[in-house]
Amino acid sequence: MSPILPLNRRTAALALSAALLVPALAACGSGDDKKDAAASPGASASAEPKAANLTVLAAASLTDVFKTAGAAYEKAQPGTKVTFSFAGSQELAAQVKQGAPADALVTADTKTMEGLLAQTNDPAIIAKNRLVIATGKGNPFKIAGLKDLADTKIKVVLAAPEVPVGRYSKQILDAQKIEVKPVSQEPNVRAVLSKVELGEADAGLVYKTDTLKSGDKVAVVEIPDAENAVASYPAASLKGSKNAEAAAAFVAWLTTPEAQKILQDAGFQKP
Repeated sequence: MSPILPLNRRTAALALSAALLVPALAACGSGDDKKDAAASPGASASAEPKAANLTVLAAASLTDVFKTAGAAYEKAQPGTKVTFSFAGSQELAAQVKQGAPADALVTADTKTMEGLLAQTNDPAIIAKNRLVIATGKGNPFKIAGLKDLADTKIKVVLAAPEVPVGRYSKQILDAQKIEVKPVSQEPNVRAVLSKVELGEADAGLVYKTDTLKSGDKVAVVEIPDAENAVASYPAASLKGSKNAEAAAAFVAWLTTPEAQKILQDAGFQKP
């Protein structure tokens, strides 16, 4: 049996025990608080988004508008740099299949994108476009429609059939049973337009948006909707991207009101 202490000595002992117990409890509480703080999502300031250098492969017909869009995106995402590589969609597809280092892809047709399902994430249509006839300055041959392109006196240039705009061109000409013998077949739509601008061809089939920057270098002949084709532009991040999150964010941004306004101001149609 423990000896019974006098009251004054017993009180002192209890006080000493309490004094020793408080720091121990405080220490335990401090450790738990730290654990709770670490577990709490709001315990620390949110991490700043990582800067990324994005490489985007884009159809040649997007050259002008994507320069504007890229600048707008970089302003909205400080620290992110967007570099574009423009070419015909078929050339871009070949680059992706060969493993070219890139983060996102935008083509001028869905067929090309569908051929890259193993290399891309789910695509989103960001814009649409239509074809027009671009003629020499002042339209000297008085071209009024597709049927006039069959005149052998007129030097017509088209995009190659494996290029989206070339495929669209063949589609609408075949539908109207119009036979055209082009003087050349070009690797992308910008090359077609350049031939007409330089006077190396009298006419060519191009996207409507491409002619907007030509000024009076070319005349534009509209093609009725019933005889025309609609070009759809899908965008997708690439599975091989080293900046997967940033690439997906850029593709998603292309569907936002800000990006859509830039595209539509440049003559593209709503998706």
